[in-house]
Amino acid sequence: QVQLVESGGGLVQAGGSLRLSCAGSRMIRSIDAMGWYRQAPGKQRELVATFTSGGDTNYADSVKGRFTISRDNARNTVYLQMNSLKPEDTAVYYCNGEGVLTGFGVYKSLWGQGTQVTVSS
Repeated sequence: QVQLVESGGGLVQAGGSLRLSCAGSRMIRSIDAMGWYRQAPGKQRELVATFTSGGDTNYADSVKGRFTISRDNARNTVYLQMNSLKPEDTAVYYCNGEGVLTGFGVYKSLWGQGTQVTVSS
């Protein structure tokens, strides 16, 4: 099965930290760009951070200096280290992969199922 599986969400107090992980299933050979998006209740899904296969990173202004994205290309895994969390960071966080190469074709875009992050004040 071709899928991205997130883990690491949970409940944390403001100022705390969480680390999210997103791993591609074994049927995935490679992924061009990987990133994290989030969707808060009543809001549209928004970009949090992306990491291209070439090593370029991009962050939303709201998380710059607090969040760090990294990836392990050999394992088709992307991480999001979230520090100094704020209540406004509360959302469902989704992993995304673009240019997902499998043994039988390429997925232009693939999404994980999402993981809840809740930051209490």
